[in-house]
Amino acid sequence: QVQLVESGGGLVQAGGSLRLSCAVSGRTFSNLAMGWFRQSPGQEREFVARINRSGASTSYTGSVQGRFTISRDNAKNTVYLQMNSLKPEDTAVYYCAADRSLAYSDSVGDFDYWGQGTQVTVSS
Repeated sequence: QVQLVESGGGLVQAGGSLRLSCAVSGRTFSNLAMGWFRQSPGQEREFVARINRSGASTSYTGSVQGRFTISRDNAKNTVYLQMNSLKPEDTAVYYCAADRSLAYSDSVGDFDYWGQGTQVTVSS
């Protein structure tokens, strides 16, 4: 049973920073590509960032490019999302997800395992 557990969410003022973590257990972490998604009330879950198995390749949605950084530590079975220059529109529940496939995807339906989510609230 694969488990993903997010942490690090909270309340921050606009312009501030947060670092989300996602600890993975139950499967060889280095065989998983990892992603972060977010969902605001009344909105569909949307792609934020993805990192490949080795950590050598990353991708981001345009609205967070240059502000957010995804990284991973395969020795600690953990993926991170460093969020800087936060804006009120970044407010959402953030989800960590794992993809067993080697093929690139940023679609919700292509990720195999999901965490429970962590709330990020950015005040103006």
